[in-house]
This record gives sequence, structure tokens and C-alpha cells, in this order.
Amino acid sequence: MTLQHPSERGSKGRGPFERLAERASNLTSSPVFFSFCLLLVGAFIGVHAAGLPLSWQLLVGDTMVAVTLLLLALLKNAERRADRAIQRKLDAIALALLEERRRTTGEAFDSLEEAIGMEEDS
Repeated sequence: MTLQHPSERGSKGRGPFERLAERASNLTSSPVFFSFCLLLVGAFIGVHAAGLPLSWQLLVGDTMVAVTLLLLALLKNAERRADRAIQRKLDAIALALLEERRRTTGEAFDSLEEAIGMEEDS
């Protein structure tokens, strides 16, 4: 287990978890998964409305909780990868602008140079 950001773990390619998270993200954004969730919520409401035994109510409720926790983990993974990718792109743009402006120095040059280092300071 590592506490590093997913994009900084040293491997150039995606690991097994990243590939699984990407596939799961694609599945969970599909109409099929939305239909599954609607059925699950419908089952939850139906079990309670029908007054089925507590064991059935717990089964449906626990299933919903498990799906929610898995989706939370996948969502966080996708969010962190997207944030890091955006930051890398912004850094590349800022560096290109900085290299272009290196011929002259001024207030814009200093603020751009400061903005590039902000990520490392926080």
C-alpha cells in the first residue's frame, strides 16, 4: 500500500486498479447501471412497503451501502487522476509561456514563475 498520488507512483502505465477503476467508471456512467440502481432502489422501497422480514430489509439496505462505498472509491480515484492531469497540462502551458517570455522580465514573468511553484508549496 502506498500513500502517494496515483499519478506519482512510479509506473509509466496504469496499474491493475487504475484499469479496473476506468472500466468501472465507464460502466457506472452507462444507462445499464442507472437501470440497475433504479431496480435496487425499487427493491428497497418494495421490501419496506411489503413488510417483508427484517432480514430482507437488511439485505437490500446492505447491498445499497456496498454499492455506494464502491462508487465512492471509484469516484475519488477518477477525481484525483483528472485533477492531476489538469494540473500537469496547466503546468506545461505555464512553462511554455515562461520560456517564451524569458527574453524579457517583468511583473507578468514573476507572477507566472510564482504560479508554477504554487503546487509544490501547498
